[in-house]
Amino acid sequence: MIPLTQDDRAAILALHEPKYHKPRSLFSVIRSHKSILIGSSILCVLILLAIFGPLLSPYTFEETNLPSKNMAPSFEHIFGTDELGRDMWTRVCVGLRISLEIGLAAACIDILLGVTWGMIAALAGGTTDHVMMRIAEMIFCLPYLLFAILITVIIGPGFAPILAAMVIIGWIQMARITRSLVLGIKETEYFRAARSLGVGTGGLIMRHILPNISGPVTCIVMLSIPQAIFAEAFLSFLGIGMQPPLASLGSLVSDALGSMRFYPWRLFIPSVTITLTIFSFNLLGDGLRDMLDPQSRRSLGS
Repeated sequence: MIPLTQDDRAAILALHEPKYHKPRSLFSVIRSHKSILIGSSILCVLILLAIFGPLLSPYTFEETNLPSKNMAPSFEHIFGTDELGRDMWTRVCVGLRISLEIGLAAACIDILLGVTWGMIAALAGGTTDHVMMRIAEMIFCLPYLLFAILITVIIGPGFAPILAAMVIIGWIQMARITRSLVLGIKETEYFRAARSLGVGTGGLIMRHILPNISGPVTCIVMLSIPQAIFAEAFLSFLGIGMQPPLASLGSLVSDALGSMRFYPWRLFIPSVTITLTIFSFNLLGDGLRDMLDPQSRRSLGS
C-alpha cells in the first residue's frame, strides 16, 4: 500500500469538503420569485391609489354635478363621471380602499381565530379535539352568502355587519387546515424528540409548529382576502352592502350595469380594478407559499 503524500491528502479533503454557499439576501430571494414581484407590484400600486388617489382629484366622492354627468374619461375626469356627475376616479379609489380594508380586516381576524382554534384542538386531542371541530363544522354548515345577506338585512348594511358576516364563518377553513397541519407535525420524529426532552407547549409552538405551518397558512390568508373582497363586492352589487353616498366597487358595477351599452367605461373600470386586486393577491399568495415552505427554503441557499 503506497502511503499518501500531504498534497494527495489535501486534494482528497478539498474534493469531499462541503461547499459553502453564501446566504442569499431577502431581496434576492424575493426577486427570484416572479409571482411575488408581479403580485406585490400590482398590489402596491392599488394600495397607493386607495390611499392617495382621492387626494389627486379636486372632487370628492360624493360631490354631484349634473351638467357633467356621464362624461367620458378626459383630463378633467380621468375615469369620467357617473349619472350624477360624480368623479369616477375618486369613487373608484374610495371603493378600492373600502374593499382592501374589509379584505385585510377579515383575513386578520380569520387567521387569529382559525389558527388558535385549530392549534388548540390538534394539541389537546381526544374529546377536546372532537368537540371543538364538531362545533366548527356546525357553523361551517351555514350557507355563507345566505348568512351574510341575513346579517346585513337584520343589522343593516355597513362596514361592521359585512365584516361580522364574513368572519363568523370565514375562520372555519383556517381552523381545519391548521388542525390538519399540526396533526401531521405531531407525528414527526423531531416533534416527538422535542417533547421527550421536556420542551414545553410554548416552545413546541414557536420552534416547530408555527415555522412549519407559515407557508400553507400564508397561502390560505392570501386566498381569503380576495374572497372577502369579492363577497363585499357581491353584497354591494345586490344593494345590501355599502350604501350611498359611500362608493364600493360592487355598487359601482351595479350602478353602471343598466347603462353599459352607452357608457361602457363606467362598468369596465371598477370591474378591472376588482380583477387586478384579486389577481395580485393570488399571485402574491402563491409566491409566498413557495418562499416560506420549509422544504423549498433549503434549496434557496444553493
